[in-house]
Amino acid sequence: MPSTRAANGADHAVFSLEQSVAGMHAAADFVADRVINREAIIHQAFLALLTGEHLLLQSRTGAGKTLLAEQVFAMFNGANIFKVQASKEQQPDTYFGGLDVAMLKEGKVFHNTEGSIVDCEFAFIDEIFDANDFTLRALLSVLNERALVRGVQNQPAKTHTVIAATNYLRVNEVTEAILDRFMFKAVILPDKNPFLQYRISRRYLKHGGEKVTPPKVIPFATLQRLNRIVTGRDEQYAVGISDDVLYFMNLVVRHYEYARNRMLRETHDRRAVREMPEYYVSPRSQAKALDVLRAIAVWNGRTAVERDDVKALTSIFATVGVEEEVQTFNKSYTTLVNTLSVSNGFEQLKVLLSFASMLSELKADPRLLGHPLTELEHTPIRRTFFDWLKDSLSGGGSVEDQNRRILRQFLQEFIPVCEEIRELKAQLEQEVVILTRS
Repeated sequence: MPSTRAANGADHAVFSLEQSVAGMHAAADFVADRVINREAIIHQAFLALLTGEHLLLQSRTGAGKTLLAEQVFAMFNGANIFKVQASKEQQPDTYFGGLDVAMLKEGKVFHNTEGSIVDCEFAFIDEIFDANDFTLRALLSVLNERALVRGVQNQPAKTHTVIAATNYLRVNEVTEAILDRFMFKAVILPDKNPFLQYRISRRYLKHGGEKVTPPKVIPFATLQRLNRIVTGRDEQYAVGISDDVLYFMNLVVRHYEYARNRMLRETHDRRAVREMPEYYVSPRSQAKALDVLRAIAVWNGRTAVERDDVKALTSIFATVGVEEEVQTFNKSYTTLVNTLSVSNGFEQLKVLLSFASMLSELKADPRLLGHPLTELEHTPIRRTFFDWLKDSLSGGGSVEDQNRRILRQFLQEFIPVCEEIRELKAQLEQEVVILTRS
């Protein structure tokens, strides 16, 4: 389990988001020039680096998985790199360092982590599913919580991104949890196109299948800054996601989850389907998809997520290289775009989500119900509601009674143009009932 340190280079220049992203693009292009015909997977790898997530590569032997991982990591300096070939005989100390003998005599499990995966920013694990389940389970906290949690030891891990490779998948309770920690997954299929093989052969003759030192590297500190931006932890830059894009993303993911399971049922016999775990998008993956959306926006030179960026989530919800999964996700995206584009569905979505944000404000401070709703017009509510409101102010009773009646009446008169909008309206009607009862 050797650990190598990339050459350190100090970069004291003022941070520029535009220049930093340009540097990432140049690095990705350099890797693509070295690792032929892997552009989609290289894009995944750089999204994984931006988000601080992990990438799993599956292929038959000799497909260049190791070269890809090593060349990606070689594009950065100032980071430790942990490398290991997994095997069933290995114990957790292969990954976390040898046990402290003195503490072991006291009955305490404690690892000396210097040079281990815990002490490294990058890691490459070859044949990860050759590792036994005990070791894989021990890796879970490092991959997700970025901490070594074993016995009395609870130590933060420096781990930023892990690239793992495998020739096969094995599925059980432990490996399913491991797979969920790898946000990005790709299958590398053999391609015997003569011209492609010619390009690969020329690269091999020049470099012998080894990684190449790039002419320009990216300081790891720059990657860390970009990671803080796309994960919403930077004080200077914020990447915005509007409510309608957020809601639309969740609609696409739900539609895709259903479509994937329907595809499984259609392509396998009933017995095989019963034995096969259904496709499942965990709440963890769905939440982290927001970081991926922000990374996609930043990669495209923007500080705001656009609706079209949702389509690029194939990089995490579909296995790149498995065309059926990619096409299924694209179909889910296209179906919902077409559905919501009919009769101004996206505009209705924005109106209802703005109405929902007003309900949230009223729930947070019920005293606002005692004031005219027009006083909330300064909040980010769609003007459509207030235009309607000004035409609907009638009837007696207290201001609070009028407000309750107005909230109910707005939804009663709202005519959804599609099932997705109808579903959202029904949920908001329940929210109004709860609010007005209280």
